[in-house]
Amino acid sequence: MATAEKNQPILVPVDFSSHSESALLCAAELAKTLGNKLVILHVVHDPGEAPGYYSVKGRNKQLRRMEDVAAEMLDEFVHRMQRQHSGLPALEHAATMLVVGLPVNRILEAAKKIHARMIIMGSQGRTGLARAMLGSKAEQIVRLAPVPVMIVKNGEKHQS
Repeated sequence: MATAEKNQPILVPVDFSSHSESALLCAAELAKTLGNKLVILHVVHDPGEAPGYYSVKGRNKQLRRMEDVAAEMLDEFVHRMQRQHSGLPALEHAATMLVVGLPVNRILEAAKKIHARMIIMGSQGRTGLARAMLGSKAEQIVRLAPVPVMIVKNGEKHQS
């Protein structure tokens, strides 16, 4: 592998779901094998009902700046994953990024900004009407990304 490719990080967009956990674990294993670093990205999408703020449960149902809440959530997510999977050096040394905006746009911008080698992200795997109505962020990233994209399905086992 060329040295330039080793210096290019793997970008892992996360939304704190089990799909993101699966993608992050896959990315950490691949980064370990290829010798790349990880950049874990969370895109804060501004909710329409309280632009710029998240409602935080508590005594007075206060509103907090959504970037502050999202930064705490990202830190908690990453630290939990590091504790649960301490044998993955790429996960231990991962960098984090937090940006605000439309997820697809910000993921593509982040990939370009950090000169990502590839993007690895989870997918809920919606099909049919659900995908047509909601659109698929993963599908849009696959179509528009200037780098390879790996979509990781959740690793949950289904009983028959």
